[in-house]
Amino acid sequence: MTSSTPAGHPTREPGDPTRQPEGEPTVERQGRRRIGVMGGTFDPVHHGHLVAASEVATSFDLDEVVFVPTGRPWHKEPVTPAEHRYLMTVIATASNPRFTVSRVDIDRGGVTYTIDTLRDLQAAHPDADLFFISGADAIAQILNWKDVDALWDLAHFVAVSRPGHTFAVSSLPRHDVSYLEVPALAISSTDCRSRVGRGFPVWYLVPDGVVQYITKHHLYRSVE
Repeated sequence: MTSSTPAGHPTREPGDPTRQPEGEPTVERQGRRRIGVMGGTFDPVHHGHLVAASEVATSFDLDEVVFVPTGRPWHKEPVTPAEHRYLMTVIATASNPRFTVSRVDIDRGGVTYTIDTLRDLQAAHPDADLFFISGADAIAQILNWKDVDALWDLAHFVAVSRPGHTFAVSSLPRHDVSYLEVPALAISSTDCRSRVGRGFPVWYLVPDGVVQYITKHHLYRSVE
């Protein structure tokens, strides 16, 4: 497995492969754009996703964060139709000029794998370094992902989690994975769906426009 780091990626101090060093991450621009890739089902997108993207963008000096709703996830049960998830993500990110939404996984068709997402985005942005943002629990399983050996050359991985969560995977390349605590990640899409299904509000858990979209299209009403 290679452990090379794309130009300009922050590295951690020796001796602790599980956490960011104290203070600001080491960031060297080296003249290339820096793009965050926020992948997920976004079913629905919530404030935890938005805060995580914003925190990583600030900590790693990203020029842009691209939200990429999955088409058909390989590791989850059936999800809400992709068009609904895409439009909710567009609504949620519209007010932040640094956020964009990509249809690359939806339009590709078939099962969505991270390796395909990153290859497509790298081809679309050959002048940029990619930073893949995902939950720490997911990153901890990265060695089981498709074509894992090729992933390290495509992006730097940022594992985000709620404060107090332990992230310690010594088998991961220490310079290819960083860890960042994000308080708002206590919110989950599963809980949001459950609340809607039980008739409870999701105001202030998801953006206002997403609440209105869920209500208009009667989403998640069949959740037990």
